[in-house]
Amino acid sequence: MKCEDTQHMLDAYLDGELDLVRSLDIEQHLRTCVTCSTIYQNRLILRQAIGDERLYFRPSSSLELRVKRALHSSDKESGIGRFGVLRWAIPVALIALAFAAGLLWRTAASPSTQNQLADEILASHVRSLLVAHLTDITSTDQHTVKPWFDGRLDFSPPVVDLASADFPLIGGRLDYVDHRAVAALIYQRRKHIINLFIWPSQANDPPIAEPIERQGYQIVHWTQGGMMFWAVSDVSSSDLLEFGQRIQQAVTSTTMEPQTST
Repeated sequence: MKCEDTQHMLDAYLDGELDLVRSLDIEQHLRTCVTCSTIYQNRLILRQAIGDERLYFRPSSSLELRVKRALHSSDKESGIGRFGVLRWAIPVALIALAFAAGLLWRTAASPSTQNQLADEILASHVRSLLVAHLTDITSTDQHTVKPWFDGRLDFSPPVVDLASADFPLIGGRLDYVDHRAVAALIYQRRKHIINLFIWPSQANDPPIAEPIERQGYQIVHWTQGGMMFWAVSDVSSSDLLEFGQRIQQAVTSTTMEPQTST
């Protein structure tokens, strides 16, 4: 299947409206297409967000009684009968409902750029574990992993080894985040996998942000030396924050090393 056809039918696929043959075709395409798979994962996350009870207002059990009393009192004071109340109450209620629905949709469907990136990063991390596509180049040697990206990306990602800090390098792969190809470096913390995504950025270099929690996973991000860094794992928040800080220090040390000429 083509990407355009798959993306056009994703909503119907998610709602279980396709026949078996079409569903199998889409599943096969999603296993081999990073772009469509990312869009599919983001649709799943959006569906979960819309169903989040925290987005809905739950009135107290006494609210209906207070509203009825207020309307009854207003009827007596103004002389408006029951049908007079309905003439203005129903349109007002419909307007309020439409406004609330629009607000809920904007909240769920238009998250901030940071939230969108966090969702993409998490989807890419989980996908790499589910489809057994963790690395394209498997090596603990940073001098083997770094040259592998040459010619595959339009930038050179910094690659450091943190084995001495109990964050050994495993390898790297190409991934797709924020509408572009990015470098994904794979590290390990005991039995836990850490995905570190890197791509160019024009942002300033603020301190590393506090971890973001998504569905039991921790995510940290920062910018440094013209690069954006996003790390995600199911390790503890303190472990991932330490990982980010050690990456920052190692990258700084590497860029400050004197260059020798031959």
